Amino acid sequence: MTEARSGGGASRAGGDANGRRTHRGRLHIWILAGLVTGAAAGLIAGQFCPPGPDGAQHAGLVWVVRNIADPVGQVFLRLIFMVVLPLVFSALVLGVAGLGDVRQLGRVGLKTLALTVVLSAVSVGIGVGLANLVRPGAHLSQQQQQVLRERYGAGAAEKVAVAREAKPLRDALLDIIPRNPLREMVGAVDGSSPGGGMLAVMFFALLFGVALTLVPERAGPLIGVLEGVYDAVMVIVGWAMRLAPVAVAALVFSLTATLGTDILRVLGWYVLTVLGGLALHFCGVYSLVVALLARINPLRFLSRVSEAVITAFATSSSNATLPTSLRVAQENLGLRRDISGFVLTVGSTANQNGTALYEGITVLFIAQVFGVELSLAQQVTVVLLSILAGVGTAGVPGGSLPLVVMVLQTVHVPAEGIGIILGVDRLLDMSRTTLNVTGDLAVAACIDRSERARGGASPAAATAHSGRDV
Repeated sequence: MTEARSGGGASRAGGDANGRRTHRGRLHIWILAGLVTGAAAGLIAGQFCPPGPDGAQHAGLVWVVRNIADPVGQVFLRLIFMVVLPLVFSALVLGVAGLGDVRQLGRVGLKTLALTVVLSAVSVGIGVGLANLVRPGAHLSQQQQQVLRERYGAGAAEKVAVAREAKPLRDALLDIIPRNPLREMVGAVDGSSPGGGMLAVMFFALLFGVALTLVPERAGPLIGVLEGVYDAVMVIVGWAMRLAPVAVAALVFSLTATLGTDILRVLGWYVLTVLGGLALHFCGVYSLVVALLARINPLRFLSRVSEAVITAFATSSSNATLPTSLRVAQENLGLRRDISGFVLTVGSTANQNGTALYEGITVLFIAQVFGVELSLAQQVTVVLLSILAGVGTAGVPGGSLPLVVMVLQTVHVPAEGIGIILGVDRLLDMSRTTLNVTGDLAVAACIDRSERARGGASPAAATAHSGRDV
């Protein structure tokens, strides 16, 4: 029952997304074209319609932005916002349930989970640390920040004010356990939750998933329903991504027309920060992990997994890369079939180190763009949510965008700000997927080495992988 989700369900999502991507052509090229077109048109419009002597924007330009460009971008954004809650709940429940009965998981499962959580925490720590050090979103003037807050309405000002009011640590921890999960679900979407908001929803989903593993004989129909919800949500995300090129052009036009080249410079800092964090984790953390735990020379390891790394970069999908990763693990690294099958199949959905790092930087970047200074407690919340979101992130192109929205809403940063980074997200998606897949292979190598030292593999791993064609 749960095996279908961790293997077949994930592969099906990846295959569908990959299939749609093949039919609609090179979407990333169209998105890049939208970015360039929107930026160029916005800069030209800003030159022909400059601000008045009092600094007020040109009336005609304001009308075009407010009545044409922004509504076009909002169609895409609202499609993403619409699926946040069902995606988070169904993905987390299915992700936990897909691990099988927690009482029977065994050494391999526990080691995999422990190493995944540790690596995810390190990756988010790197991301949040770099975002605080470089501060890529803090290069806009207060006047430009005010323009952004006005564009996204009165709700943005309220969210900025709420974000500056941090709860005491004791209350924040207690609010993670929801009194009323349904109330938290409603409040998590519009920011009106009196408790833990999305973090409470995720806690409930995790416990619910664990509970389902303990009643496998009766949980089948519910698992089927949640798989249907998950697949339907991913179809909607696919529809939204088809609108992305036009939405990116409209949103970037709005920004460059009113903020000029400053927003492009800020965006460049953001891209460099994310790529720097991914490179640090890839070359530093994974090299240490592979050398110390798997006892493999890092350069030799990267050489042997290069085919999977290139496939991940090209497809931007952990799920689409899974068959290649399984073959590379067994043929090039010499890992056991049962261990590599279990670790890589679970990792394609649950071990998203690159995505967690990206989400941490992105949330802090957008907060800085809006002039929101997140407290230490709020940044810890970002770290926790990014780690958990790694479990709920779909291993397909664009799958992380709804989760970024979720984290933004939780810390009361205007989620509409995600429109700023849409134009460059494809490059970052390719890069973070590369890190995700490399991390899956590194974890598999470490677990294989550990089990060989013990002289056997976990029966749970063998059971989880049995019947799969790799």
